[in-house]
Amino acid sequence: MTIFAASQILLWLAVITLAVLVAALARQVGILHERIAPAGALTLHQKVNVGDTPAELHLATLDGGEIRIGGARDGRSQLIFFVSPECSICKSLLPVLTSAAHAERRWLDTVLASDGEDAAPHRRLAMTHDLTGMPYVLSERLGRSFGVSKLPYAVLLDEMGRIASLGLINNREHLESLFEAKERKVASIQQYLERA
Repeated sequence: MTIFAASQILLWLAVITLAVLVAALARQVGILHERIAPAGALTLHQKVNVGDTPAELHLATLDGGEIRIGGARDGRSQLIFFVSPECSICKSLLPVLTSAAHAERRWLDTVLASDGEDAAPHRRLAMTHDLTGMPYVLSERLGRSFGVSKLPYAVLLDEMGRIASLGLINNREHLESLFEAKERKVASIQQYLERA
C-alpha cells in the first residue's frame, strides 16, 4: 500500500506541475499575441492625410467611359487601387481585390488606376485578370494628387469624398485594414492599436 500511495502522490504532483506550466505558457502566448498585433497598410509619408478632401476629378476610363473620383457619393465609398502591369505584387493582389470588391459592393465602388500612358498593357492586364467590371483609369495627375510613390497603393474615400484611409497594400490583411480603419474612424490600424 505504501508504494501505491507514493505513486499516487507523485502522479498528483506531476499533474499540478503540468497545470502550472500550461498556465504559464498560455500567459506567454497572450503576451506574444499582443506584441505581434496585425499590421495594416503602411502609410508612407505623403502630401495628403486622412480627413483631407481631395479635388474631384472626372477621368476617362480604358473602356471609353468617364468616372468621377472624389466628391460626395450618395452613401457609397470609393476605393482607388493603384496598379501597374509591370508590378508582380499588383498582379498577385488582383484576385484579392476583385474578391473584396465583390464582397463589399453594397457600400463600395472600386476603381483601378495607373499613371501609364500606353493603354495596351493595361488593357491586357484587365483582360488577363478579368477586370472588365471595374473602371480602370490612366492618370498621372490622380497618382500625384494622392502622393502615390510605390505600388500597389490604395486610397479609400468615404461617402463625403474625404480620405478615410490609405496605404501601401501587399496582402489581403493590408487591404482589409483600410476598411477597418474607416469603420473605426482612425487613420490606420496602428493608430487604433496605439490608442487601445
